[in-house]
Amino acid sequence: MTRRKQSPLFVSFSGMDGAGKSTQIDALRSWLKVSGLRVRVLTFWDDIAVFGRFREISSHVLFKSEKGIGSPDKPVERHDKNIRAWYMTPARFFLYFADALGLAAAIRKISREKDADVIIFDRYLDDELVNLNLNGSFSRTFARFLLKICPRPDLAYLLDADPVLARKRKPEYPLDFLYWIRDSYLVLGKLSGDLMVIPSGDVAEVASLIRERSEKLLRDPARAPRPASLVGQAELVDVHRIR
Repeated sequence: MTRRKQSPLFVSFSGMDGAGKSTQIDALRSWLKVSGLRVRVLTFWDDIAVFGRFREISSHVLFKSEKGIGSPDKPVERHDKNIRAWYMTPARFFLYFADALGLAAAIRKISREKDADVIIFDRYLDDELVNLNLNGSFSRTFARFLLKICPRPDLAYLLDADPVLARKRKPEYPLDFLYWIRDSYLVLGKLSGDLMVIPSGDVAEVASLIRERSEKLLRDPARAPRPASLVGQAELVDVHRIR
């Protein structure tokens, strides 16, 4: 899989809706900024995905997907990535291939600009590939192809979550779909080999685990210059990896 040698550091957060990605991204960004690093956050759907507006309108018009983001006091019914009709597979192949090319181009551009020390992606290509039937050989082959041609993050976090709790936080999709998508994330982890699973738990404990793993990479002398406050910190705990 393609890896970059130059700075900035690229970090991605993936996981089902309601897994706590926004909370952990904010926590990591705040810590990095306090440490003196320049941080930029990119949202995959808004900043990378092609035809984003068209895709959103299509989900509302064709599949009657409700607008907005689900919350405990205001649930919505989304109909987009959970649509399993046969014709969605070739459509997803086309769109995800275009998104992979767009992502690769965006990373090349960002790397040349060098106006940030750390780029955090709120979702990545991984969060699209899990919508495919990865138990099928053709979809797995296609996913491996995109994983190979698209640059991989230096750190790729997968926030695991209990589907029941995730739906309580963000009631948008049926519970059976959330169980299905969680399994798909685990399958993709085996395909990619670099998705780092962060078990669900207390928000502060999860943030500490992510911070420690990020700190380890920032201490690598091959990385871009970083403040002395990030050097020589406490020993890091192990993080479970999917293999």
